[in-house]
Amino acid sequence: MVVLADTHLRAGSHRGLPPRVRAELEQAEVVLHAGDIVDASVLDELEAYAPTHAVLGNNDHDLVGVLPERLELTLAGVAVGMVHDSGPRRGREARLRRAFPTAELVVFGHSHIPWDGPGLEGQWLLNPGSPTQRRSQPHPTLATVELVEGRIATTHIVAV
Repeated sequence: MVVLADTHLRAGSHRGLPPRVRAELEQAEVVLHAGDIVDASVLDELEAYAPTHAVLGNNDHDLVGVLPERLELTLAGVAVGMVHDSGPRRGREARLRRAFPTAELVVFGHSHIPWDGPGLEGQWLLNPGSPTQRRSQPHPTLATVELVEGRIATTHIVAV
């Protein structure tokens, strides 16, 4: 699975998804996008690679009413929760546990800061960063997740 957030791509922009992102997408069975897609054409592009699940970001003005603010789904037997903004770093683990009490994996975005680590009570938290706007990070990033037999087998932050 490929996990993205904060692509911030507009229709007609000279910028597109970087080649490394496209290479990862070609291998994806599922794509998750944690918001700030900005333009629906990006969703169409992602859907051309694999089934795509996305949530609304604070810059997704044209997607209000199209995308949910939060999403809960089950993939390969793993309960997954998705939201764009997880709030401040302080208290994040408890806040996401309360927001998604049954989720084993919680995907979020907004900060452009990759995060791949444990939450509370066995929950795993994943922010893929941004593949197009690195901001204060050394590299633009995405995440990959492998789900096997109803469990999270691997998660990786990938520099693009």
